[in-house]
Amino acid sequence: MRLCLAVFALLVAAQCHKLFIGDQVLRINAESEEHVQLLKELEGDEGWKLDFWTHPVSTNLPVDIHVPFASLHAVKSFLHFHKIPFSVMIKDLQELLDEEQEGMEVNTMQERNAKSFNFGAYHTLDTIYSWMDTLVAAHPNLVSKVQIGSSYENRPMYVLKFSTGGNKRPSIWIDAGIHSREWVSTASAVWMANKMATDYGVDPSVTSLLGQMDVYLMVVTNPDGYAYTHTSDRMWRKTRSSNPGSVCRGVDPNRNWDAGFGGPGASKNPCSDSYHGPSAHSEIEVKNVVNLVKNHGNFKAFISIHAYSQLLMYPYGYSCTSIPDQAELDTVGRSAVQALSSLYGTSYKVGSICKIIYQASGGSIDWSYNTGIKYSYAFELRDTGRYGFLLPANQIIPTASETWLGLKYIMEYVRDNSY
Repeated sequence: MRLCLAVFALLVAAQCHKLFIGDQVLRINAESEEHVQLLKELEGDEGWKLDFWTHPVSTNLPVDIHVPFASLHAVKSFLHFHKIPFSVMIKDLQELLDEEQEGMEVNTMQERNAKSFNFGAYHTLDTIYSWMDTLVAAHPNLVSKVQIGSSYENRPMYVLKFSTGGNKRPSIWIDAGIHSREWVSTASAVWMANKMATDYGVDPSVTSLLGQMDVYLMVVTNPDGYAYTHTSDRMWRKTRSSNPGSVCRGVDPNRNWDAGFGGPGASKNPCSDSYHGPSAHSEIEVKNVVNLVKNHGNFKAFISIHAYSQLLMYPYGYSCTSIPDQAELDTVGRSAVQALSSLYGTSYKVGSICKIIYQASGGSIDWSYNTGIKYSYAFELRDTGRYGFLLPANQIIPTASETWLGLKYIMEYVRDNSY
């Protein structure tokens, strides 16, 4: 009887998942400004229900679009008619999702049997939160799990605090998973948390860093959205708050900060993946981070980890004007990328958000910079589009390992230059 109930529960769970059978991801290469404008019009057309993974900005950057099967013929006809070149990056989105899910199920069984945690696998929110307890138990004098509030759906929001003592010491903020479908950012943050804990007392660099500064690492910044990607819709990006007057839920938590709020690169439409919300800091997930950072008052760096595109960016996103500290942040960023690339040769671009991807208002690192945290950066991790948000699990540890080298360079620089 118990087995039957378990099978039934699995079938129900499978049926609740949004399916993407036959959906494709197209890579489009605009060859003229006219092409760019046509793609922008396409992005604004809600009828075809397109999901722009990257956005039309210029002829220098490709545009990746997740196209539902029902719209494929129409979209391809549109592109052919206007002579806009494209290729198929992902032939069947559901096939990749099925492979990902199978890998998670196999890993869960292996972990259960071995009673261990696999850093080279994707995990659910509950599993990650449970692992945090294990990390704290293994390093009680270094790591603590701090609840900074609760999410819209009342899930706890936890930060891992790495500290060797003292109150409100100079600190570094790192967050991951603010966009819930960017699983590799969260998985990399888990790996890096473990790396920091185990390297303390072994690696002189980490030992020195944590001897002088605290590090706050938020592994899952959007817990409701992340949980939803596991239970219902793998491609979900936003929070899960309700929007009065709309059937569409959620706000883009990286368009919700009080930095050029409501400007270019954010949508007024609650159904858009880039919906900025009714007001700055309307999302409790954003407000909780804002409150912690403001109340602490001594953060020297604010680093947000995203995926994908292989970029290291600094402010601004909401404006294309240069910031006063651009020369320094650019130099530090290039050295960090050099350290990152030293491991596997992975190529990263460095620059301001507005200039190397697109104008985007209401972003977290613009807010942190404007509040006086000079060393504000955002990573966009692997890859450059072959898998996009569905990076295979076998790339988690390579991604985390190389990112750690870049991140560690920034943290060391901040340690040595922020007093």
